[in-house]
Amino acid sequence: MTSLRLRDSQPTKTRTDVLVVAAAEAEQGAQLLGIGARVATAFGREFARTLGALGFSGKQGEVAKLPSSGAVRAKLVVVVGVGDEAGGPEALRRAAGAGVRAALAGKTAEAVSVAVALPCRDERDVQAVCEGALLGAYTFDRYRSAAATNQAADIAVLTDAAGSKTSKAALETAQVVARAVARARDWVNTPPRDLTPKAFADAVAAVDLPARTTLTVWDEKRLAAERCGGILGVGQGSSNPPRLVRLHYKPRRAVTHLALVGKGITYDSGGLSLKTMAGAMTMKCDMAGAAAAITATYAIAELGLPIEVSCLAAMAENLPSGTATRPGDVLTMRNGRTVEVLNTDAEGRLVLADALVLADEAEADVVIDVATLTGACVVALGDRTAGVLSNDDPLRDALQAAARRAGEEVWPLPIPDEMKSKVTSSSIADLRQHNPDTSGGALYAAAFLREFSGGRRWAHLDIAGPAFHEGDPYGYVNKGGTGVGVRTLVRLAQDLADG
Repeated sequence: MTSLRLRDSQPTKTRTDVLVVAAAEAEQGAQLLGIGARVATAFGREFARTLGALGFSGKQGEVAKLPSSGAVRAKLVVVVGVGDEAGGPEALRRAAGAGVRAALAGKTAEAVSVAVALPCRDERDVQAVCEGALLGAYTFDRYRSAAATNQAADIAVLTDAAGSKTSKAALETAQVVARAVARARDWVNTPPRDLTPKAFADAVAAVDLPARTTLTVWDEKRLAAERCGGILGVGQGSSNPPRLVRLHYKPRRAVTHLALVGKGITYDSGGLSLKTMAGAMTMKCDMAGAAAAITATYAIAELGLPIEVSCLAAMAENLPSGTATRPGDVLTMRNGRTVEVLNTDAEGRLVLADALVLADEAEADVVIDVATLTGACVVALGDRTAGVLSNDDPLRDALQAAARRAGEEVWPLPIPDEMKSKVTSSSIADLRQHNPDTSGGALYAAAFLREFSGGRRWAHLDIAGPAFHEGDPYGYVNKGGTGVGVRTLVRLAQDLADG
């Protein structure tokens, strides 16, 4: 990952290839903010007129590039709009990401140095700017013959509080969190032929374990011995057998025990209930929940939070073949409950069911599952907002609040009472896997998962919409895997640690 540091330096005197500053909307035109305002003074009266001539008004997401012409020591100045001056940390995170990405646009023979001079009022702003800068610099060029954009040689975040302990701690946290998000993005972006369940488990095992963290991997034989019928049933149509990855972080004097459960379908064809061609295009992202749960666990351990974490990532490849699970089959989950399968494209809830039972057996105080689970959630909330459903309203609210502080969009959805009767409506098994109606798909899926929560405080995060971004880049989000959920889970762990 790109190196990042804090510098107590004047933006006008900082020698760098590109200087990024922020501007807010105002009646008299875009107004530069914080220490970046000194750049406008250095340019003189023509600066505001030039921005106006470029059509730049300071709206959130707007970007303007100006050659410095010697007014400052940077070769190029990038101005990023933040909209309202009081936009908060997320506006700064997006501005830093958009500014760094604009700074790295194009290709040169040498790496580019970038200085970011955004207004940092406290350590929350410092962390947001550092996270945004690192995530904006993210690229995935592993499969290209040449890099698609410039690479960042160095990113400096300019702030008058660079030497304070709180700013240094914010930088360290930002680096840990951004590294976790980048790793999740890398895994989601990897082609499915190179990230089979075994390869995914091997990639997790290749990461250096933080202190007081252990890793266990169950192969298909162990899964059979452990009666994980949901994971085995989903994976039985593929020549690449399933895996279950268990990470356990146990610090001294933990204040609570958090279980993170992730859906890790490394490719989802829909099984015998085959997807359309369009629907299958991005299904390498169906393991984004497992990627988020795993990398968040590593980040929590690296930060040394006093939270015990049991991470359970169920990995399988859902393919059609002569050995695949058929609609109408009955599977037996780890806890002995039987499930009638009616749609093999609703496979995520089956692998999560086994993992949730294991989380219950671990006696976690709080259980959060993360999954690209339903298209119905995308229909309800769009492609940038995750849904949260829970059997515990305070936990649901805490998860949404953590997401808001982390800068991720999460919205609560209900689990209506009538969904339980639908889930238990099978005439031949304990539970019915798929909704007999066409409405309420996300709610039904959550009601099904709740059956395996063991009555513990549990919440389900459906990230089907925001896990993979197919449009133009914005803020700190590039095309492809977004790493959504990582920041929310880490923030929730921090909140639990704070009591």
